[in-house]
Amino acid sequence: MSRRVLVLAHTGRPAVVATAQEVVRLLAATGLHPVLLADEATDLPGCRAVERVAPDAVEGLELVLVLGGDGTVLRGADLVHGTDVPLLGVDLGHVGFLAETEPEDLEATVRHVAERTYAVEERLTLAVEVHHEGAVTARSWALNDVSVEKGNREQVLEVVTEVDGRPVSTFGGDGVVMSTPTGSTAYAFSAGGPVVWPGVAALVMVPIAAHTLFARPLVVSPESVLAVEVLERNGTPAVLWCDGRRSIAVPPGARVEVRRGPHPVRLARCAPGPFTDRLVAKFGLAVGGWRGPDETPDATPGEAPPGLRAAAGAPRPVAGG
Repeated sequence: MSRRVLVLAHTGRPAVVATAQEVVRLLAATGLHPVLLADEATDLPGCRAVERVAPDAVEGLELVLVLGGDGTVLRGADLVHGTDVPLLGVDLGHVGFLAETEPEDLEATVRHVAERTYAVEERLTLAVEVHHEGAVTARSWALNDVSVEKGNREQVLEVVTEVDGRPVSTFGGDGVVMSTPTGSTAYAFSAGGPVVWPGVAALVMVPIAAHTLFARPLVVSPESVLAVEVLERNGTPAVLWCDGRRSIAVPPGARVEVRRGPHPVRLARCAPGPFTDRLVAKFGLAVGGWRGPDETPDATPGEAPPGLRAAAGAPRPVAGG
């Protein structure tokens, strides 16, 4: 049977188009069967003979190779959600927290795929429901986060937060974000939440610009149910965002429930290593002077230790870990 690998690219950028063309060539040269989405293939000159599939026809693929930033990885997650097909990201974005490899390692990445020398991690997802007037009015899911945000910029959103059927706090503010460990370095982090290692099974709830003395981030069991009720008293509607990609209107009086999703997303890793290294590199954290457990200097003063020297420049917002 042919080993089919979908190449998913951010085709709006010329550099990514060139990389996608090269990846298609490398995959074919190693005996793999490259596949493209039908609506993207027209943006990739020279790939007319490559198999094309619809976005809902990913079953039977061995892997999805994603070329772009974290937004493109999240688009890939939409495609494979509910299947066993893993994603492997090549960082062609600004930070690429979800991506596994760098563009300069393109040939090595394809070789890992061809030789099946990659590991697969399962990442927890979120299932979300909107309840209004006694009925479920909408359902969705997220890999990174679900946020309930004010629909009117001029007004404060009044909410009650809840964990496992019990109220926690009532406050006005910009909203609430609920995230997975993968999404803890994204919107939840920007709102003041904790960084949660991907191996930790937990859910995170973080208020956004809350007008109250007690509105702290909460880390709860992965089996807990988080809820946000949008109060009617000032009539402000809310908007529910899933991974910043899918939006749902939430009227005053509605209730948003978030729980662990039934289908994890699988991320392929070519060189699995400590999440600490990824965190330091992506945020550009200063670690000069570190000696390590054996107290042997691994770096000159002011230089990052081996494995972390990819970090450069100031920290920038990221889209998920």
